Amino acid sequence: MKERILSRIRRALQHRPKAAHPGAFTPPVPDSSSLERFAAHLEAAGGEVVRFASLEEAQAWLAEFARAFDGAAVSPLVPEALRPELPEVPPERAPLAVSLARAAVAETGTLLLDSREGRRLQLLAPVHLVWVRAHDVVDTLGVALKALEGELPAAVGLHSGPSKSADIGQIMVRGVHGPGRLIAGVLEAG
Repeated sequence: MKERILSRIRRALQHRPKAAHPGAFTPPVPDSSSLERFAAHLEAAGGEVVRFASLEEAQAWLAEFARAFDGAAVSPLVPEALRPELPEVPPERAPLAVSLARAAVAETGTLLLDSREGRRLQLLAPVHLVWVRAHDVVDTLGVALKALEGELPAAVGLHSGPSKSADIGQIMVRGVHGPGRLIAGVLEAG
């Protein structure tokens, strides 16, 4: 009995048609720009997007925004021109963290952060401001990772909105496992 079953399986496998490999997956071409889709997806996940036409506009906004905080943890990757004029404090005591995204993914509204900033900086402050250059907004995660080729850090942090959890009682709570407020400051010029 067993041999008869195995024999039928062997015969069936010999006459099985071979399917051609479908090739690389190509996502559909979107109707809107990568930046518009990134903003829509991040905002849908509870994040905030602030767009700046110039560095000067971003600096003026940052000066006003920073007034609400008494200190900040700032990534060493953030350019001097985009650092708040606040005392620097360790991430575990910082009310604000400031990072620079290596890329932003339009299809998911995700910010890709470099591990050289440190996970504590990315996860501990209640408010996280992430600067992203408009030309670093790409369609897919695959494109973002490909752009890092040759400079890939030990790890990347993928942030798609503020931290949230509905583990207990199915009640959504923000800021449980990380920042309760995530702001992407998009620099459209420069």
